[in-house]
Amino acid sequence: MVVYGMQLPVQSQSTLYAEPWEAAAGPADLLAVARAADAHGFDYLASCDHVAIPRRLAGPMSTVWYDPVATLSFLAAATERVRLLSHVAVVGLRHPLVTAKAYATLDHLSGGRLVLGVGAGHVQEEFEALGVDFARRGAVLDETVDALRAALGPEEYPEHLGERFAFKDLGQLPRPAQRRVPLWVGGSSPAAVRRAALKGDGWLPQGDPREKLAEQIRKLLRLRTGAGIAEPITVGAITEALYVGTPGWEVGRRTLSGRPEELAASLRAYGEMGVHQIQVRFRSRSRTELIDQMAAFGTEVAPHL
Repeated sequence: MVVYGMQLPVQSQSTLYAEPWEAAAGPADLLAVARAADAHGFDYLASCDHVAIPRRLAGPMSTVWYDPVATLSFLAAATERVRLLSHVAVVGLRHPLVTAKAYATLDHLSGGRLVLGVGAGHVQEEFEALGVDFARRGAVLDETVDALRAALGPEEYPEHLGERFAFKDLGQLPRPAQRRVPLWVGGSSPAAVRRAALKGDGWLPQGDPREKLAEQIRKLLRLRTGAGIAEPITVGAITEALYVGTPGWEVGRRTLSGRPEELAASLRAYGEMGVHQIQVRFRSRSRTELIDQMAAFGTEVAPHL
């Protein structure tokens, strides 16, 4: 069985995926979408992470990037079941104790629904403004993941001794509700796949087309097995844009549309290549159409997955 989640609309508005209606949307729209996800069987809702966008990238990326901890905490109180995923938190931009305090509180308040997705980041000016070495961001992330394992564990006084970060005898309460917060590593570069294999509870590929994803999964599992790690890893995939039914408007040639059984048959291919969770995105012209699509997917497509 492949489970399904989605990135929230509104909270990040890159021109690569944002729909026009999102520009004028706000908190009420986020709440409605989150409640729909809770009602229609979505495994998680995801929120992105950028601190600031330089002018040179503001055209394609926009500067609309809600804070993931604030956004997911806001939605936690309005939902009961759906998990809350940072996809992805650029955790190397912050000291791990600062990150741990925020996400431990989120997990505590949500009753243990946090999934911490992490990634290396790609905006150089963002790192420079915060005093973090952009060229060494991979190494920084590696150590930050290790530090977060300790800082998000069950101990009130976590300990970590590393090259960049060291802490002990510093207590942080509340602890996460989960004894082990799932940590999913994002990215599809060789370094990211290796990091996911060796350090992650899950892997969040970034835009791998279907024809390349299967080999990436095999590589991931080879690396994990080679390192002697026996615990299973949750493998993810971002699907093509979807539209359940026959659209009466131009949804783009790369959008998968059609009858629920047809969509399910296409999406089952992900499970066959070893994917455990798919992140879906629906084409829509309004909040109402998006929620209708979510409902149609949950009731008509998902049972066939």
